[in-house]
Amino acid sequence: MSKKKQIISNPSSTIEALTKISRAISSDLYLEDILKLIVTVTAEVMNSRICTLMLFDEKKQHLVIRATQSISEEYINKNPLKKSEGIVWKAAETNRPIVVPDVLKEADYKYKDVAEKEGLVSLLCVPMAVKNKVIGILNCYTSKPHKFSKTEINILTSVANQAAVAIENTELMVKTRVIQEELETRKVVEKAKGILMREEGLTEVEAFRKIQKFSMDRRKPMKEVAEAILMMHEMKG
Repeated sequence: MSKKKQIISNPSSTIEALTKISRAISSDLYLEDILKLIVTVTAEVMNSRICTLMLFDEKKQHLVIRATQSISEEYINKNPLKKSEGIVWKAAETNRPIVVPDVLKEADYKYKDVAEKEGLVSLLCVPMAVKNKVIGILNCYTSKPHKFSKTEINILTSVANQAAVAIENTELMVKTRVIQEELETRKVVEKAKGILMREEGLTEVEAFRKIQKFSMDRRKPMKEVAEAILMMHEMKG
């Protein structure tokens, strides 16, 4: 039996850790800060040598490290995992936790050189999923052989689920903000076009192209150019 501290023996610290993560998710922290807090708290609760949060890059079809409490540059700078490459991808593709007793003896583990240098032994990979869609993986490594208990797997699954919600909510907020900005830009540009059409006798296409060209020549957003046209129009009259 491993001498590693078992989570179940100290439920109060586990509850406190999950509460910290919940508060972070509902706070005004930036996503990067939330992810960093998640891996730091998780590593502490799991007594983990290294805890890593990887996210799926849909364009490149890679899993990329987005947060870790590790200070090892070699570990942090590991290459992204290509689709279907390694143990971590198995957890992502099956949407189920995977336990590896010893990564150095696991044929499918990709970074044996880094694991050996960092003293990594046992690994628990847990998918982060939203509505059964896996968006990333939460990994916990130990520095000694360890048999992860059902409680530990459940704890990490709970953390992974909370992390997935935080990421999904942030992405939705960003998308909403982008759509809002696009609508506001469109409204201002439409007004500026109307002014140019009336004052300079331009067609709608010509007015748009004039705003667009000024924007490109001055390297300023079209919204800013359109707002300047509106301001000048108001000053005239």
